[in-house]
Amino acid sequence: MRILFFSCLTAILAACSTTPEGYAAEDLDSIVRDYEALQLEISPYAQARANDTLPSEWADISPEREAKTLEALTDLYARLGEVDTSAFTEDRKIDLEILKTIINDQIRMGAFDENRVPFTGDSGFGQSIVFAYSRLRFKNEADVAASIERLQGIPDYLDANVANMRRGLETGFVSYKDPLETVITQMKAQIVENPEDSDLYQIFKVLPDNISAERQAELQEDAKAAIAFAVEGFAETVDFLENDYAPNTRDMPGVMDLPQGRELYSAVLAMHTTRDDLTPEDVHEIGLEEVARIRAEMDAIIEEVGFEGSFAEFLAFLRTDPQFYPKSADDLMRIAARISKDVDYEMPKYFATLPRLSYGVQPVPLSIAPGYTSGRYVQGDPEDGQAGIYWVNTYALDQRPLYELPALTTHEAVPGHHHQIALGQELENVPEYRRNYYATAFGEGWGLYSEYLGREMGIYKTPYERFGQLSMEMWRACRLVADTGLHWYGWTREEGEACFVENSALSPLNIETEVTRYIGWPGQATAYKMGELTIKALRAEAEAALGDDFDIREFHDVVLEKGALPLGLLEERVRTWIAEQTAE
Repeated sequence: MRILFFSCLTAILAACSTTPEGYAAEDLDSIVRDYEALQLEISPYAQARANDTLPSEWADISPEREAKTLEALTDLYARLGEVDTSAFTEDRKIDLEILKTIINDQIRMGAFDENRVPFTGDSGFGQSIVFAYSRLRFKNEADVAASIERLQGIPDYLDANVANMRRGLETGFVSYKDPLETVITQMKAQIVENPEDSDLYQIFKVLPDNISAERQAELQEDAKAAIAFAVEGFAETVDFLENDYAPNTRDMPGVMDLPQGRELYSAVLAMHTTRDDLTPEDVHEIGLEEVARIRAEMDAIIEEVGFEGSFAEFLAFLRTDPQFYPKSADDLMRIAARISKDVDYEMPKYFATLPRLSYGVQPVPLSIAPGYTSGRYVQGDPEDGQAGIYWVNTYALDQRPLYELPALTTHEAVPGHHHQIALGQELENVPEYRRNYYATAFGEGWGLYSEYLGREMGIYKTPYERFGQLSMEMWRACRLVADTGLHWYGWTREEGEACFVENSALSPLNIETEVTRYIGWPGQATAYKMGELTIKALRAEAEAALGDDFDIREFHDVVLEKGALPLGLLEERVRTWIAEQTAE
């Protein structure tokens, strides 16, 4: 999200010292209003929500729009720096600091014109179209009509992305080949002969009862015509990607050789970890230390189960023995649902506050499943009556080990992403951006901490499931090594995969999919471990300070009850709570 404001408060700011107490908070309110006004200016979703309908168009991603936004962001950030916080409550300080973080990240990343590569491998401009239509709910004819109009805009939206990629070709800012192959595969899945077979049409099969049968039939015909038009756009885009773009992808997987590549990587690392004090070298070294620690715990479990053979042979056993894999997609979904309910039962023992919004367990849509990760959380919307979704990938069942499923579930569903995000959506008396803010290091750090918490909750029933949890943790430790190796040290893809192959029980397909993701989304993968280490360190600090008075339920509420936070703010908040507890 980006912001635009049209007025200047210089004269008012100059008079701050003579204004009554509370003025600074009012000044922040005016900046927030300007921020939210821009969402109506540039975000189709914000426009639709304001009008209680669904989006009818796609975002303007032109360089001209981006330049205007960047200019406005810079101006607004300067205004935020002038706000007097002396009379602020904790919540007001959080409001200010999060908005500063959001805008600073947008300014920092805006300088690199990342729209020139509008995909990351398992996500991007093509997959986002399918995702948008998979989450629709029609209330009335206006919603249906808006969504058909948006379908009609797909070719123009695809063309706008192609134009940005052509600028990338002209300026040497291009993708590596592997993420591109995934994008092409996903986009080809949308090129169908019969519009009724399209992922985009599924929502139109059953329309609201408040629309007459005759009108429903007309709208469905309009939707099919719009999808046929969109299919032409997908086909033209695939032609560009295969014939113009693919021959000119970059030679190495990392971004270091791109124009301003090292500056870009330092910026994305700071953005995703929410820390400016870490260098790529620091992150790489932390990764190596974590790999060694986790490997020792894995070796202990191999000894516990009495396996006779090397570490590599044990991994081969886990990767190939049929006992560790689901027999069918239904089998996998059933086991995932059972684990989810087991965790649900334990939640009140570890959390005093539980979210009202429920979640469900569903398979990843087949059209995107081949290039998708093992699982993903899709957040719900309490206002629209949409539950959260824990997506489980049922493609290539021989690559979906059951010993990793409990850890995956704790991460994506509860106590991980669903619990954390749904609580954030319930925040009251805070700006909308606070409810929607997602700090990667906080959210993914919490997800990884939740996997660790699964040990205490008794979710891992066998040594193999405990090994699976460690394998998942090793995966995140190897991310620190691989991400920095690829993008800072110039590693090949094979070097990036080596840590996972040698130290984790991840299947070959998972490793391939994940490393493709790191190549296409630099820096993001480092946030998981860095966030988890911060939360673990804060918990250890609280346990040491409070001793027998430490309450795990209260600690978790302190971490989560203000929503997602940059790690620096989280540290400040937990340490304030510790000081208050010890003073009592």
